[in-house]
Amino acid sequence: MSHILVVEDEEHLAQGLAFNLRNAGYDVDVVESGEECLEALEESTFDLILLDVMLPGINGLDVCKAVRREQRLEPIIMVSAKDRVEDAIAGIDAGADDYVTKPFDLEMLLAKVRGSLRRQVWGRTYGNGLSNGGTYENGRAPDTFDYGAWRIDFSTFRAERTSGDRQGEQVELSAKEVGILKLFSERPGEVVSRDTFLEEVWNLPASLETRTVDNFIHKLRQTLEDDPSNPRHIVSVRGVGYRFVP
Repeated sequence: MSHILVVEDEEHLAQGLAFNLRNAGYDVDVVESGEECLEALEESTFDLILLDVMLPGINGLDVCKAVRREQRLEPIIMVSAKDRVEDAIAGIDAGADDYVTKPFDLEMLLAKVRGSLRRQVWGRTYGNGLSNGGTYENGRAPDTFDYGAWRIDFSTFRAERTSGDRQGEQVELSAKEVGILKLFSERPGEVVSRDTFLEEVWNLPASLETRTVDNFIHKLRQTLEDDPSNPRHIVSVRGVGYRFVP
């Protein structure tokens, strides 16, 4: 039975969500604030978090960032009355896996919960694969990927230098950075569009106008390229996206 944490300060909505999730076969805990959410995560293990944005004390965006800083990988579905595209992007950039606006259709929300839990199981089984591309021996994505002076470990979210003067140096990566590198590892030498990154790593519509992908690529270059201003491995393709050169 999957264990779900509902973080919602509107009592009627929180109890309604808990009731319907329990009817669907889930074990559910309910808390009312960001502080209580972080405390619950210290004390228990959850398979998914339903997280309101407008919370007393620490808001949902900051809670999500705090969870991801701790390298916790529970799927997070944000629920918010804020329905602008910019709000959804802010939620995804904070580390949420999905963003649902109030008022929401209950059946659609339950479908998103099922989908997030399925992806979590798939990630545990196939080495945290974060996209649909690529074909691997025995159908299993590799746990590590080597290129240049780096080894990327998709299971621990770390990059380690394997050669040179700084051999052994390790760098912590975010979930989205690992998603980008995973997609690159599946498509070496191919041009990967910004739309593809939005769809497969962020789970966002390709039509969105956002600099999110470029900002994450910039950060990866600063971390992994010897000369970020003249990148050797993560190469820009003007007007389209990026090509990864192993």
